[in-house]
Amino acid sequence: MKSSWSDKKAGEFVSQYAAQWGEDLAYRTYSARLLGAEKSLVLHGGGNTSVKSRYTNLLGESLESVFVKASGYDLLTIEPQGHPALDLEYLKRLRELAELSDEAMVREIRTHLLDCESPTPSIETLVHAFIAKKFMDHTHADAILALTNQADGQKVVKEALGEDVLVLDYVKPGFQLAQATAAAMETHPGKRAMVWMRHGLLTWGDTAQESYLSTIELVSQAEEYVAKKASKSLNVTVSTPLKKAEQRWVQVAPLLRGLLAEPNAVDQTYRRMILRPLISKATLDFVDSDRGRELALSPPLTSDHLIRTKAFPVWIDSPAYEEPSQLRDQIAGAIQEYRTSYQNYLDRNSAQSETVSTRFDSAPRVILMPGLGAACSGKDVFAANVCRDITAQTLEVKAKIGAMGDYEGLSESEFFAMEYHTLQHKKLEGSELPLSRQVAVVTGAAGAIGSGLSRVFLEQGCHLAVTDLPGNRLDDLVKELQSRFGERVLGVPLDVTDSNSIAEGFASIIATWGGVDLVLVNAGVALVSSLEEMDVEDFRRVERVNVEGTLLMLAAAGRHFRAQGTGGDVVVISSKNVFAPGAQFGAYSATKAAAHQLARIASLELAEIDVRVNMVSPDAVFSEGKRKSGLWAEVGPERMRSRGLDEKGLEDYYQNRNLLKAKVTAEHVAKAALFFCTRQTPTTGATIPVDGGLPEATPR
Repeated sequence: MKSSWSDKKAGEFVSQYAAQWGEDLAYRTYSARLLGAEKSLVLHGGGNTSVKSRYTNLLGESLESVFVKASGYDLLTIEPQGHPALDLEYLKRLRELAELSDEAMVREIRTHLLDCESPTPSIETLVHAFIAKKFMDHTHADAILALTNQADGQKVVKEALGEDVLVLDYVKPGFQLAQATAAAMETHPGKRAMVWMRHGLLTWGDTAQESYLSTIELVSQAEEYVAKKASKSLNVTVSTPLKKAEQRWVQVAPLLRGLLAEPNAVDQTYRRMILRPLISKATLDFVDSDRGRELALSPPLTSDHLIRTKAFPVWIDSPAYEEPSQLRDQIAGAIQEYRTSYQNYLDRNSAQSETVSTRFDSAPRVILMPGLGAACSGKDVFAANVCRDITAQTLEVKAKIGAMGDYEGLSESEFFAMEYHTLQHKKLEGSELPLSRQVAVVTGAAGAIGSGLSRVFLEQGCHLAVTDLPGNRLDDLVKELQSRFGERVLGVPLDVTDSNSIAEGFASIIATWGGVDLVLVNAGVALVSSLEEMDVEDFRRVERVNVEGTLLMLAAAGRHFRAQGTGGDVVVISSKNVFAPGAQFGAYSATKAAAHQLARIASLELAEIDVRVNMVSPDAVFSEGKRKSGLWAEVGPERMRSRGLDEKGLEDYYQNRNLLKAKVTAEHVAKAALFFCTRQTPTTGATIPVDGGLPEATPR
């Protein structure tokens, strides 16, 4: 591992932050980010850093303080406020206690923050308080864990890093670890660093640079040792090509996602998970190897990962990829066995612990399958990404240990104590938006109604595949939505008149998030022409999009929902013209009526698999923000000419003709669709008019 320290860059941090936060915290922020930039050192809020400095209160008093990284904060992007200040003098006195429960420790930490609005500091805050070193860095370096998590690990660590590094056997993080670390430091003064067995590395220095460089040097030594001692690689019996594994993922992911979902008997919904695949040569070599199962089902590398991945994955032996029904049974049996095992694990350990207040669900977070790789799950794409990254690190390090010797991890009581540690659970706290576990696809997304649907569903937490014909309109919308909603937006070029394009679109969504739950059929085109003058080829063009496109989307959705097995919702964006057609608008009115009828039939055919199909019939929606309606671009000019109105006058005309004198917007349409997709009533085959009240267009 190479040092990334730059005096110039460090100086820039001082220039940016020192005036408000002081030089010490400016340097602390810089070196913390350097550590966070190395994935082999820390992942997603792992590790912690600190600096001892002075804090000036409102009375102008300068207090001896320790600034400790807040729990769950990512070192890669941390700002100075991510190291909240605590009363160091008081915290040091806690060492006098013989014992301190987790709950009491958290209370003492929270009540001795120097700013009451600060986030809660790391679980290892007292380690940083009890050790009289100015800068301290704690990481979960892969190379260090490769040394500590094997038989006779203490001997291995000393052989690799030398006698000037202290080695401490595993101690539960919190007060106990702080006491043990401080005692070891006093017994063996003058050491340069400390390794916590099956946990990580602790370094220190008088300057941020000194502590950082100590971490880099020791991790480099560990990497060199591992490379030298890795005398045997895992024996790969079958080498699965990446492309084949990726194809299997599209086949398997909906099965996995459906079987991982937990039904809610009260409101007939499912607690779904978002899936992220881990498919790489390294992963395939691991799961296809002769020791893959043995190593995978060993305890975790470090207790810090438990809340993201749980202690163990599911392993599917000899998956029957060519026999879908047999494969479903294999997966279902393995997941049920895991759930039962997890409940037994909780029952065994919770009676001996006072920290179990809220139990995690019993579903696995990681599923490993030879010939495919790993499926990693989370409540949303961000949680699933964390799980995937930790799983990749875990498999890589376990493979290295397997090449050196025998793996030896935490005991059950040790990892249970950390899985149900108060501060660990707090990292996962936070409310969920209504659709945060759902995946939706919107057709015709680049238009006015489609972009409104996309925005509203994303605001409700949804993971959304934004689809339309390829081109700038779609690209611009995807870019705009991703700038606000990030990885919850997927752009998918899709032609609803082409069954292959639809199949490829669904495959792309499945490859990304594991499946689809909500299908919003919105794509449509219009034609202005009298029946006498209508060109039949123009009519067929409208029919292909409005009727065949709806049919093909309904068919694809039905097949997918049947495979996934957890129901689903379809909303077809219909039209006021279904019930009240307009002159010169025969092609549109007739084809939307046909699409509406297909949706009603789908509600009859798909109810048996708990798929609800409903319709929303809006009146004129002219625009959504800067996006003009494609339909009204077609219809508007003729309507304006016939009524002698300009664009604004035409909009006013449609607003004033409804009972409520309401302007109908894309957001109104989206909220009607949202009503159906959040299953607030047991309804299917129904239509909600969104037209401000047009008696002639009332569904009947």
